Amino acid sequence: MLTVSPLFEKSVTFDENQRLMGIFTEKKFDSIIFDLDGTLWDSTRNVAVAWQNAIDQVDYVDEIMTQEKVRSITGMAYDVIFDTLFPYLDIEKRNELKAICAKSELEILHTRGGELYPALDETLSYLAGKYKLFIVSNCQNGYIEVFLKLSGMEHYFLGHQCYGTKGNPKAENIKDIVNDYQLKKPVYIGDTAGDYNSASKAGVPFIFANYGFGVVDRGQIATISRFDELTEML
Repeated sequence: MLTVSPLFEKSVTFDENQRLMGIFTEKKFDSIIFDLDGTLWDSTRNVAVAWQNAIDQVDYVDEIMTQEKVRSITGMAYDVIFDTLFPYLDIEKRNELKAICAKSELEILHTRGGELYPALDETLSYLAGKYKLFIVSNCQNGYIEVFLKLSGMEHYFLGHQCYGTKGNPKAENIKDIVNDYQLKKPVYIGDTAGDYNSASKAGVPFIFANYGFGVVDRGQIATISRFDELTEML
């Protein structure tokens, strides 16, 4: 269900509340920046397969990688993911495993891909007719390219940025897209509190996709429960 957040939170002043609601209701955005995982597709099942394949190649990790574990860290920066999942490994082994996982992930996703959310193509087609579209994700280099190739939706997006490019946090990558393409009134769409925090740090309004992997209780200008609700909203 599509909902517009009232934003009447103690941490938000009345003037700020009015400003955010005005931006949304007047529909004056010139561009949309999307998160990828949990917003445009769900690749966690095949990422779990890929990472298990990587784990099987080393002798210093004895655990099973599950889709639930992958879901629990989705949205984190790639380095932070491995710090979180394997805190008991020293830096050398953790970096080695990360490199093997990254290689295995791209190889498997190149053939298996991820699950596209319903009505993705038709919704992006509609939005691309009205807005400039971009992707900013915390993924490794090459991951967004795999999504664009397998989904066949590369033509909808003018550009993208990820953590793997420069090792910068998502807020900085959002700022890079805004500055590089001279965007005046962008909006960011994501599915986690980390997405919201990054958009806020970049000074960009946030729409929460609650069908993804995270929870955002406050601060968003709107919430969607299906991707195609964006055609009603924007």
